[in-house]
Amino acid sequence: MGQRLGSIVIENVEPELEGGRYAVKRVAGENLTLSADIFKEGHDFLSAVARLRQVAPPRLDHGSHQSIETTMREINNDRWTAQVSLPSEGLYAFTVEAWVDVYRTWAAELQRKAQACQPIFSELREGAALLLELAGRAQPRSASDALTFSNASRMIGGSLDESLPSALDSAVRAATSSALIELATLYPDRSSAVRYQRELPVFVDREKARFSSWYEMFPRSASRSEKRHGTFKDCESWLRDISEMGFDTLYFPPIHPIGKTARKGKNNSVVALSDDVGSPWAIGSAEGGHKSIHPQLGTMEDFKHLIGEAKSVNLEVALDLAFQCAPDHPYLTEHPEWFYKRPDGTIKTAENPPKRYEDIVNFDFLGPARQSLWPELKSVVLFWIEVGIKIFRVDNPHTKPVQFWEWLIREIQVTHPDVIFLAEAFTRPKMMKALGKAGFSQSYTYFTWRNFKGELTDYLNELSHGPVAQYMRGNLWPNTPDILPQILQQGGTPAFKLRFALAATLSPSYGIYCGFEFCENRALPGTEEYVNSEKYQLVEWPGDRKADIRDYISAINQIRQLHPALRLSENLTFCDSDSERVLVYSKVDSDKTDKLLIAVSLDPYAPQEAIINLPLGDYGIEEHETYQVHELLSDTRSLWKGPTAQIRLTPESPAAIWSVLRLNRSEQSFDYYD
Repeated sequence: MGQRLGSIVIENVEPELEGGRYAVKRVAGENLTLSADIFKEGHDFLSAVARLRQVAPPRLDHGSHQSIETTMREINNDRWTAQVSLPSEGLYAFTVEAWVDVYRTWAAELQRKAQACQPIFSELREGAALLLELAGRAQPRSASDALTFSNASRMIGGSLDESLPSALDSAVRAATSSALIELATLYPDRSSAVRYQRELPVFVDREKARFSSWYEMFPRSASRSEKRHGTFKDCESWLRDISEMGFDTLYFPPIHPIGKTARKGKNNSVVALSDDVGSPWAIGSAEGGHKSIHPQLGTMEDFKHLIGEAKSVNLEVALDLAFQCAPDHPYLTEHPEWFYKRPDGTIKTAENPPKRYEDIVNFDFLGPARQSLWPELKSVVLFWIEVGIKIFRVDNPHTKPVQFWEWLIREIQVTHPDVIFLAEAFTRPKMMKALGKAGFSQSYTYFTWRNFKGELTDYLNELSHGPVAQYMRGNLWPNTPDILPQILQQGGTPAFKLRFALAATLSPSYGIYCGFEFCENRALPGTEEYVNSEKYQLVEWPGDRKADIRDYISAINQIRQLHPALRLSENLTFCDSDSERVLVYSKVDSDKTDKLLIAVSLDPYAPQEAIINLPLGDYGIEEHETYQVHELLSDTRSLWKGPTAQIRLTPESPAAIWSVLRLNRSEQSFDYYD
């Protein structure tokens, strides 16, 4: 006869994204919690393991593709779970395998029959045979364990020969001892094991893919003068200030040569003057394309030096990845087949009616020449990786095919799993989610336009706890070069403070565009566009300004660095309060040692008071206990008691971040609370 067929059912495996087509996301060093429904007919005891193997990057050591098994445990109602360690970056695959725990099943049946005073001679003979099989499986690994099984088998056989009740009782006790049963689980018979029909992918990023603080600046304005084009050398004088504000990622818009054909003038004018610098997203000219640097910024050596200087102050440089061309990009003459031509022979410029981008043309991503186009675009990414860039903010990915991104990101991360891609996709929800599934490490979000308590709560719950949390990491931006939202235009310095506090504490990753720290709020009337937008001209950024919140930004960023609860997104819990203008939420780290309560006013104009409800159970505090709260921004401490507290926030201090500390027994005698 052949191998016995297993009849175990394995279903509802989680996390599983569209049948394993896409990978869920985690970061190196954390555990993957997986679960499955596992059951079979009858009353057999089951054992199950989670099997994890690393798929990429390729490794030199033999057996690098072998699976590592983690024992699963049943929690309730045939639901099994396991915590699987993810030690390093890369693509992994996991599945679930289960089998009957033959010896435990036999021992349980023997014990029930013995207790019911039923005949057990056949069961004991069966057990003796099972123990001999166990001895045979144990022998290659442990002679001592093999001897234990052999001795137990002989004892059971001897009890059958004697047929004395006392001997049979001793045999039952020995055969059903917990020590022998647990030892038997180490040497299972997996000949009829059942494995889940799919391997499910999980991509493991480095920590920065989850926890990061971005600062965006245009290097051409780094001279702090409208009259002189900035250079990479000028950028170096900014590094310490940016680092001291607490940012870890310095993001540059495109640094490539800018096209002269149809160049945009100031404030998006379609007529450019001779001294207009144009939009850096109109990439390419006679001076080069996507693998070149704008000559006025400096040389490649200057750029590499800047990367090194940034690293010395704990800043990593991120670069814009904009797969589009100015009309005079070299690609148009060298590879005209990469662009779609209309019947009249012209190439259509980029449009998003009523907006037009006369200075940009798009690739024909799905055209007949894609077999040469896609590898060339991949080579652009590899070029900048070689230069030293491992973070890319991708411009308008939603205007390119999702299939392209799925291919490109997989191709890059197979050999460079530490590369991070941020999707700049302010677009339809399903497209944003599709880009997350395709592999983007992070994504811009709708946070920029979410201002009210209900919409903030609903949206952040979706990002943190819904199915989307398995594959899409939100990066919250209060402003960008394209977007100066109404609340920042109208709310003054308090609006900038409260929006920063929300972005930096609701999500592990956020970013701001240069000028935010100076509360720059001048917009073209009736729009979200900045007056004299830096997208089209040099901007003179002062070293300081009256409305300066750099110290406030630094304080919150320092709190982020010191408190691991702010490095996670899935731990976000919103709390009740009696005010629609106060948002209250809690964050507790995975070890339950760092417990934060955060309140932010949503009103930049007037003080707000609220009675808030604390999730004391999450903090390990009983309702009758007195506990200490340390407000981290003001460095003040108070004693609170009970699940409610009254708070007050002002436009000058619109946020409070409390570290919640349980008192020891001697301190519990205090009956004072603020």
